[in-house]
Amino acid sequence: MNDKAQHKGEELVGKAKEGLGKVTGNERLEAEGHADQSKANVKQAGDDVKDAFK
Repeated sequence: MNDKAQHKGEELVGKAKEGLGKVTGNERLEAEGHADQSKANVKQAGDDVKDAFK
């Protein structure tokens, strides 16, 4: 369960980065936020697969 919370936190940080990038017009920060969200989503999918085999 700890990994799930950590991955959700990573997703939220990515959303915050993306939003801040949009507000400030910083395309690099926006892209980093989007990438962070994607990584977190992949990790969450891996958690779901692990749970399916328990």
